[in-house]
Amino acid sequence: MDRHQLCEALRAAGVPDAHYEIPGCPGGRPPHEGYYLAQREGEWIVGVHERGRREVLKTFADESRACAWLYERLTDEGPPPSRPTATEMDELLHDSEGIERRAQEQLERALAESRRGTRDDPPPGGH
Repeated sequence: MDRHQLCEALRAAGVPDAHYEIPGCPGGRPPHEGYYLAQREGEWIVGVHERGRREVLKTFADESRACAWLYERLTDEGPPPSRPTATEMDELLHDSEGIERRAQEQLERALAESRRGTRDDPPPGGH
């Protein structure tokens, strides 16, 4: 898949244009935040544009792998929601600050994990 095919696939999957910026993909420019795809010094980069800053999440030796990785991120709906237990419901109703703090901590851990794996290990053509 190249970046033009990625753009078509994302539109077919219903991913809003504002969630990504892909070179040559009309309308795919996030105003303030979202994923981006770029080519730099012979490598393909996937990152996030957030609060006016760009952060590289992962680099790839070829366009196809970068596009596939980005497609997965933008179309992954995650696990289906589960019904909260009585304890979880009580917590939701009475500890919103604690929940917000824990959610922020989980987000920071997830971002740190994604930063650790920023190189695509296998060499081009190697599996």
